[in-house]
Amino acid sequence: MLAQIVSCAQYLEDSGYNIKLLEMGEESYSKIKAAGKKNTLIICDSSEDAKKLSAKGYYCIGMLHDLNRDEKFDGLKYIFDDIDQVEADSFTKVYQRYAGEPWEVIRTDRLIIRESTVEDVDEFYRLYKEPEMTKYMEGLFENPEDEKRYQKDYIEKVYGLMGFGIWTVVRKSDGEVIGRAGYSIRNGFDNIELGFLIGKAYQGQGYAYEACDAILKYGKEVLGLETVQTLVKKENEVSIRLCEKLGFIRNKTVSIEENIYGQKYPGSDDAEAEPDDPRQVRVNKSHYGEYIRFDKKL
Repeated sequence: MLAQIVSCAQYLEDSGYNIKLLEMGEESYSKIKAAGKKNTLIICDSSEDAKKLSAKGYYCIGMLHDLNRDEKFDGLKYIFDDIDQVEADSFTKVYQRYAGEPWEVIRTDRLIIRESTVEDVDEFYRLYKEPEMTKYMEGLFENPEDEKRYQKDYIEKVYGLMGFGIWTVVRKSDGEVIGRAGYSIRNGFDNIELGFLIGKAYQGQGYAYEACDAILKYGKEVLGLETVQTLVKKENEVSIRLCEKLGFIRNKTVSIEENIYGQKYPGSDDAEAEPDDPRQVRVNKSHYGEYIRFDKKL
């Protein structure tokens, strides 16, 4: 067990991390307190110590080994086994999740694809302001504060639990947010769905293909996906051509419910939600659109 810890510590130190090995006690608590909470991630093999440190606002990972298999680590989001086999990037991602920092998912020649943030919402409204952007897809909530509430919940409940989602597409050359793309799960369908949007000002430059091609490779190599679907409104000829270029095969036309949430996000001050459940989805008048389903084996 000690050999695993030492091996992991040496690996992380070689990767550029500042590592301290401590046996918990009053002196160790003082050292942790002196280090501060910012940029500090604690790997702990005691659920009692992890509980105390988490209560004080520290970011903790539980560590299982041969001598503590009965530890439950209740309340911790992350528990690692075989600590010496964990990649350094996994520790970085855990810290970022605790700290509310977006994960960078993919880099291409011209793009950075990363998790979306609440701060991105204002950029999304800039992208969606062109009327044709919502001609073939759903728009944003009328009130930006509703969209920010939705994005905050999405970060916690989709990124945090699924490890994937719809991401923000950023142009490397100037840091400009130019679109959104990624994976989602749609009720009533077995396969994970690829979705994409590139702002009107950035279209015609190959960004959609570059982003989607990289996301499909990520789906196969990192997420282990075997088949991906995408749904395109039957009038959207540009996206249909892109799907065909990406190697998707036309399956059939399906009727898809649109505007599920309505104009206000459930839980907003003026949303019509059930009083005993402020996050319950409101019952809206159903509205459906005709979409072509495309499938691709990865």
